[in-house]
Amino acid sequence: MSDMQKTLQQEVTLSGIGLHTGKEVKLTMKPAKENTGFVFVRTDLEGHPQVEADVNYVVATERGTTLEKLGVKINTCEHLLAALVGCDIDNAILEMDASEPPILDGSSKFFVEAIESVGVVEQNTAREYLVVKEVLTYSDPATGSEITIIPSDTYEVTTMVDFGTKVLGTQNATIKNISEFKEEISSARTFSFLHELEMLLDHGLIKGGDISNAIVYVDKDLTPETTEKLKKAFGKDNVSIRPNGILDNLNLNYPNEAARHKLLDVIGDLALAGVKIKGKVIANKPGHYVNTQFAKKLNRQWKLQKKKNVPDFDLTKEPVFDINGIMKLMPHRPPFLLIDKVLELSDSHVVGLKNVTMNEPFFVGHFPKEPVMPGVLQVEALAQTGGILVLASVPDPENYSTYFIKIDKVKFKRKVIPGDTLIFKIELIEPIRRGIVHMQGYGYVGDTVAVEAELMAQVAKNKVD
Repeated sequence: MSDMQKTLQQEVTLSGIGLHTGKEVKLTMKPAKENTGFVFVRTDLEGHPQVEADVNYVVATERGTTLEKLGVKINTCEHLLAALVGCDIDNAILEMDASEPPILDGSSKFFVEAIESVGVVEQNTAREYLVVKEVLTYSDPATGSEITIIPSDTYEVTTMVDFGTKVLGTQNATIKNISEFKEEISSARTFSFLHELEMLLDHGLIKGGDISNAIVYVDKDLTPETTEKLKKAFGKDNVSIRPNGILDNLNLNYPNEAARHKLLDVIGDLALAGVKIKGKVIANKPGHYVNTQFAKKLNRQWKLQKKKNVPDFDLTKEPVFDINGIMKLMPHRPPFLLIDKVLELSDSHVVGLKNVTMNEPFFVGHFPKEPVMPGVLQVEALAQTGGILVLASVPDPENYSTYFIKIDKVKFKRKVIPGDTLIFKIELIEPIRRGIVHMQGYGYVGDTVAVEAELMAQVAKNKVD
């Protein structure tokens, strides 16, 4: 899959009835610019208020996930969000003239087909990911539900369901990559047990439901009273139980359709975390409450990751330049050459590495009883890394040098000591003009920023003797 953001190629409209509200609704999915995310727009309300697909707006999780912002609600959003994620979309405007998307057949199938009918287009901004580096878990002791995420190079999801009923039993479902969503998950329909269905009808919910958009597992006797209630609710002359324990004549799309639909719900609810995920999700007895609580945990983790601004570097891959390559570009030499490798290099950024050892000459006199790398040398190492970015762009780097003309907004956030590995990342703040280079630099030790600074340098041609 591409690592660039994506949106719809053009708008597409679907109409139907909301499952719980029973209201007719027109949904129009529209392209959106980079970094928009998924934004619901209520076209039936004055001013067309917007509600972002943000887990912090979740206000209810009974029989569906409900968002609310400034009094404006979006009900049962998870099937639509799952389709957008499953189609590898990052940005979309979702206009609705009611509070609830159409339930259609109770799955994500028709949303996916609508998206595919207009196509998906790649945008010009790179994606950001929540890269899971440690195990995260959320559990609900009241229900026994638990969701865990572990490191993975792709977004994987496994769901396990066991409702303690003979008619449904224990089921599992798994996708190894989100690209499997369309074929394996999108047509899995929502389901309910008969005792739940009665309760929902008694409370005036599922006004838009019928036998064709929800699987009903019959977990109790179908009494004459219940039969009459169902016939009236669904406008049927008769209702019956199939041999597989499902109400009326609906055929399952998959033997484990319930587990697959729970997986669909997990993907839709975790979309509310607001970021693409690289990790393997294992959900035991998932539901909208535990899903959205876990999405909040992921959202907090993502915000912390962004605040730390720690990129994901692969220290094992072949370097762009080793120490010999660096010395061909840079005029500096040990002991004042302060970077050992260049890991990444583009037109606008560079990543360098320095292994800090006890053999550094500055440790002899700088806090010799408690060795600490001098802050000024950390900044110098940042600058040398930035010099690689500049000098690698000219055909004859041996004839040029870069010189500091300004250092600003310098912060030291932790001590750098022997045994640390310093990773430096330098990015251009603006294009190089007239030999002036304006850069933002960060130095990391592990997952912590150790030093940061805004640097300005001038590129000058060396004088010829």
